Amino acid sequence: MDEQTGPPESTTALLRAVLALAADLDPTSLLERFVQAATELTGARYGAINILDEYGASTTFVQSGMPDAVVAALAHPPHAVGVLGQIPAFGVLRLTDLRQHPAFRGLPAGHPPMGSFLGTAVRVRREVFGYLYLSEKDGGFVDVDESLVTALAAAAAVAIQNAELYTAARHRENWLRAGQRITTMLLEGVEEEEVLLQIAASAREIARADTAALVLPGVGGELVMEIVDGHREDKLLGLTMDRDGRSWEAFLRGAGTLVASLSTADTPQLEPLSRFGPALYTPLRAGEQSVGVLVLLRRAGSPPFAPSDLTMAQSFAAQAALALILAQARHTQDVGALLDERERIARDLHDLAIQQLFATGMQLETARGQVALGDASTAIGAILEEALAGLESSVRQIRVIVRTLHDQGRPSTLVERLHREITLARPGLGFAALLRIEVDGRAVSAADGDLAGRIDDVVGPDRAEDIIAVVREGLANAARHARSTAVTVRVTLTGSGPNGAVLIEVEDNGAGLDLTRDRHSGTKNLADRAQRERGTFTLGPVPSGPGTLLSWQAPLG
Repeated sequence: MDEQTGPPESTTALLRAVLALAADLDPTSLLERFVQAATELTGARYGAINILDEYGASTTFVQSGMPDAVVAALAHPPHAVGVLGQIPAFGVLRLTDLRQHPAFRGLPAGHPPMGSFLGTAVRVRREVFGYLYLSEKDGGFVDVDESLVTALAAAAAVAIQNAELYTAARHRENWLRAGQRITTMLLEGVEEEEVLLQIAASAREIARADTAALVLPGVGGELVMEIVDGHREDKLLGLTMDRDGRSWEAFLRGAGTLVASLSTADTPQLEPLSRFGPALYTPLRAGEQSVGVLVLLRRAGSPPFAPSDLTMAQSFAAQAALALILAQARHTQDVGALLDERERIARDLHDLAIQQLFATGMQLETARGQVALGDASTAIGAILEEALAGLESSVRQIRVIVRTLHDQGRPSTLVERLHREITLARPGLGFAALLRIEVDGRAVSAADGDLAGRIDDVVGPDRAEDIIAVVREGLANAARHARSTAVTVRVTLTGSGPNGAVLIEVEDNGAGLDLTRDRHSGTKNLADRAQRERGTFTLGPVPSGPGTLLSWQAPLG
């Protein structure tokens, strides 16, 4: 190298390109920079990097020089066949005219003509990451081009490895943050269904999946897709898993698995699942206890999930499962404490109020005996006065005890009470019912504290009791008779006062009404309640399909 003239221009350009690659940590941007630098350094008109799967099919293709309209018109990116399949794992393939190579199979329709060609493998950690293609250089490629491309590919390999490590660290951080959020929600007492929805939504977003589903134990010991978020959720929700399928394997064995494509898998798939491509199954498992399975799906033709995706998803699922188990244990503990408190109140009721009422009854018996003997002395008046005082004292004690039971046994707002009814109904149903609350066209959740409080003001305590009673009976009716896999509770409030109305609908997808059933005590109570409140009550088949629809409506005022 001449000290006056400095390094050759090609060397300077190569160093500049290497520095640019090293500074880029975004995988997509890095590949674009790499292809651009390779075409600029060699003077090629067209350049591309092609990342292939284990079968030689293209999963990522980044090109430079070809118009977007031409790329869009081509059926698919090139695979490792023909001349492209001849590129060695080490070194380069340089051709004056690729059309003269024995392996040339022609170019796709609409593809621009190409003659001179230079191809090389890009290796990351001794494994082939992808292949660089360069074509159409005036005068053909020369030895210097080979040296430049080889050096650039080595630098790109280091940059790609750094970008992968950075991306993996970001993904790990996102998974950990999502797991912490799930734990926080459960500790704050958020409803279990809302937590399950958050688990699915977080997993789908972080794993860049099109669909996430939670498969949970359902009626009859089956595994059912109870929570679905994303593409085709309407087709997957309520789907019962095949006993020989991957969901059961993950649930029982406690080990996750990756599937390259459900649409082309050798084993038969349930029809709704066969429409998807790559899949990831990981158990929601803490210790030896499985509570469900997390399933992540991508559309057919999408890149497969990587082993690192499975590793992080398994860690997230284990953390979520532990949080769910601890939350259930805490709920059981709270229920036990509530039962203990009610038992104490029952003892107080017996020891104080009932015994006092018994003593008052004995006093009245004494007075009645004296009256029967014709004794009308002032002693009877004293006995009656004392008995009345005892009754008033008993009434006051009973009111205090009942108020204590009332306050401790129910949440503060109607929205919270409705969510609690959904939770309490889950053991009987075998799954979590779906609750939808709507006020004047606006959806309401337990997190909408201010709006939930205003709902109580509009509804009033008496109508709130009606709503809870109807929802409770509707869920109990579905649990006893429906044999369903999905139940939806809809509470719709419109207006306020005498001009307002509440509509409660409990819909299941079960076996429908049993016309031979001769006991209707629960539904009769609902009919009586509707009549008493100037409302309506109906129980019949679902208009749009199988199942039963319970409908109860009444004015708010």
